[in-house]
Amino acid sequence: MDKLIILNTTVYSEDDVITKGYIKIEAGKIAELGNMKELDDIQDYKVLSFPMNYSAIPGLIDVHIHGVNGVDVMDATKEALETMAAVLPREGTTSFLATTMTQSKEAIENALINAGEFIENQVDHNKAEILGIHLEGPFVNKKMAGAQPVQYIIDPQVELFKKWQKLSKGYIKLVTLAPEIDGGLKLTKYLKGTGVIASIGHSQSTYEEAVHAIEAGATHATHLFNQMSGLHHREPGIVGAVFLRGELKAELIADGVHVKPEVVKLTHKMIGTDRIILITDSMRAKCLKNGTYDLGGQEVTVKDGKAVLREGTLAGSILKLGQAIKNMMSYTGCSLEDVIEMGSANPAKQLNVFHRKGSLAVGKDADLVILDGNKDVYMTLCHGSIAYDKGVTKNP
Repeated sequence: MDKLIILNTTVYSEDDVITKGYIKIEAGKIAELGNMKELDDIQDYKVLSFPMNYSAIPGLIDVHIHGVNGVDVMDATKEALETMAAVLPREGTTSFLATTMTQSKEAIENALINAGEFIENQVDHNKAEILGIHLEGPFVNKKMAGAQPVQYIIDPQVELFKKWQKLSKGYIKLVTLAPEIDGGLKLTKYLKGTGVIASIGHSQSTYEEAVHAIEAGATHATHLFNQMSGLHHREPGIVGAVFLRGELKAELIADGVHVKPEVVKLTHKMIGTDRIILITDSMRAKCLKNGTYDLGGQEVTVKDGKAVLREGTLAGSILKLGQAIKNMMSYTGCSLEDVIEMGSANPAKQLNVFHRKGSLAVGKDADLVILDGNKDVYMTLCHGSIAYDKGVTKNP
């Protein structure tokens, strides 16, 4: 693996913003970073130098993504996951959770087995790393199904989850469930006890039921506002629980479609930078043209940045995470430091991998993104290897 040095960029390190900074990378890790004035030996390093208005930020982490570029986690093939890992660095994503969806037990099990084996054996250093699996459904509320096929939704079951976790080789890291359904609180408690993130989502929970879920161990809310009980002045719902209870981190799809920009701004004002996790919830049509695509056996039409089922229900997104951070800054007026926290640090902390990902610091994985002067992704490094270079790679 090459010894690399990045020169002359603004480095957004874990502790500081370093203008005219440098980053030394050795054996896939950040070996040193600082101001160019402090730089001495660069012999034997491959030099990457950028214009002064370029920035180096930590790699983005997507905890909720189904597919991209024609493939989906539910395809249950090695090739699908390889494609995702290869394509996602183009949008600045250096690691992610392979996200399943409600389907038949057999289809879910095939996807879990495939993902577990892939994660266990992944070695490519110039691709995004799969950190685990996000099990979205089938333990959700039929009345809040969204694009989750209703016929396959079942009540939460601890024993079934145990079976699935074993099939996945222990890589299920996050589970979206409706805690108000029979068995929901029991599964939430079990997940908490085994170190798996329990997330409230696709749920009709009242505020009180959401609080009970938090007390049982829920620490996460799946795509805030979408397919959950909203804020009402006589029933605060899940949204009210997110606003009031600091235990919950909340996923947010900042595409301007799933959540109106003004509501994104309100959310940031209400819960702050440290509890928002930017996600894409993207499906296989991301990076492809307008057209008709499959999502869990359902026909999805993609047109002008919007993916919908036949009856008009939103069906995931085609959002790129690099665009989400730009949107977030535009919608809220927040800083690049703020979106780094929402796109990198918060998901790393939530997944308990902040000791190696989520910020630029000595000893951490050299997962980083170079943004150009317009804050667009110019280059992405995964484990110190160039995974995407806008200068030589055609970006879909």
